[in-house]
Amino acid sequence: MRSSRTLFHTVALSLVMTAASLGATAAHAADKISIMVGGYEKQIYLPAKLAESLGYFKDEGLDVELLNESAGVDAENQLLAGAVQGVVGFYDHCVDLQAKGKFIESVVQFSQAPGEVELVSTKHPEIKSFADLKGKSVGVTGLGSSTNFLTLYMASKAGLSPADVTPVPVGAGQTFIAAMQQDAIQAGMTTEPTISRMLKTGEATVLVDLRTLKGTEAALGGTYPAASLYMDAAWVAAHKEDVQKLANAFVKTLRFINTHSGAEIAEKMPKDFYVGDKEGYIKALDAGKEMFTADGVMPEDGPKTVLAVLSQFSKNVKGKTIDLSKTYTTEFVKNVK
Repeated sequence: MRSSRTLFHTVALSLVMTAASLGATAAHAADKISIMVGGYEKQIYLPAKLAESLGYFKDEGLDVELLNESAGVDAENQLLAGAVQGVVGFYDHCVDLQAKGKFIESVVQFSQAPGEVELVSTKHPEIKSFADLKGKSVGVTGLGSSTNFLTLYMASKAGLSPADVTPVPVGAGQTFIAAMQQDAIQAGMTTEPTISRMLKTGEATVLVDLRTLKGTEAALGGTYPAASLYMDAAWVAAHKEDVQKLANAFVKTLRFINTHSGAEIAEKMPKDFYVGDKEGYIKALDAGKEMFTADGVMPEDGPKTVLAVLSQFSKNVKGKTIDLSKTYTTEFVKNVK
């Protein structure tokens, strides 16, 4: 009888341990963090794919799924719908959304310059300045996107009104190139590697370069925090351990970018990101690395520059009082060892 009871207890204990193990596995699976990237092949968002390639998410014990969405405004919508926990996109969404009563914050600031360039089709040599864009169609990633606001801001500084230019949503990469080739747009704002591709073929020239701090400060009046990891503030408050691990992974990635050459970084990226031109990809990386922060910390004067742009051209922000201190946090990046 005693041996039967012992056997019963052994089997019961085994079942409990198995159930606990299955429960732990299920809990781990539920802990997957989905991050939407506004076009992860773009060099401005390079830290997302690079962190994955370097194994930094796994080092932190994170199960991170990177999803791709070509327009930042659509990635923002995915976050608001709860479909993803974070977005790698422009910081200005955090400012814009606060005006709608949504509190989203940048938890890791990837860049201090937009990394964008206003390209002009070589079919239109008459366009030599932003003022010459009057009456022209200009390409942006999407209506209401960061590229849309930046384009309108620079047009206004050149004396143009919003009605003087026609923003056309053309995405990035091949769709942007096709729009310019077909003269659907005469100029447009885009990123690497699209910039290098069009310069190499001679189909476009640079009108304004926002890939460097110097160019950004001259065009916009200060640093312009752009690419970031932004998340819902309530989710951040409820998942501080996970957010700290994400910050650890991304700050280590930014340090890697800061201490390695374009060639070394390129070796860690998917080969199809080169778009058939590895040399051009590396050259663009070396030229544009300056846009990235070395520590993920928000540049002190950056939020004010972004607010100045949005206050003029975002219908949501115009006339609203924005608490910039609630649009970003340095709590996590400053804890990274």
